[in-house]
Amino acid sequence: MQAPAPVVVAARVLLALMFILAGFNKFGALAGTAGYIASKGLPLPSVLAFLTAALEVVAGIALAVGFNARWAALALAVFTLLATVLFHNYWAMPADQQYMQQLMFMKNLSVTGGLLMVFAFGAGPLSIDARRGATLAAA
Repeated sequence: MQAPAPVVVAARVLLALMFILAGFNKFGALAGTAGYIASKGLPLPSVLAFLTAALEVVAGIALAVGFNARWAALALAVFTLLATVLFHNYWAMPADQQYMQQLMFMKNLSVTGGLLMVFAFGAGPLSIDARRGATLAAA
């Protein structure tokens, strides 16, 4: 059974929306984002803040419109897994933060699952990829 095309579009847009909004928010507060990245001991926090914002916006928009959606989804899935382990490591947090960080951790794992579904099955019939006849090998 194939999912109805409008449902696939809605799923892609809903997955992408979180990244697009987060990326634009990071661009609006690069210094704060860099500070948060630095607080985790990562190198080149200003560069990472910019690259993170750019990835979220560009790959998020690509995912939403279905342009190279498989690769956009894979990039966002890898990014999300890394961010989850680095920034939502609830097991190492103070007790009063563990519950919220565990929720964020599990939410990110769920989002990663959705992104991996897009990677596995593609953008669907209502996408730029479908109009171009893109496949995983050609994308």
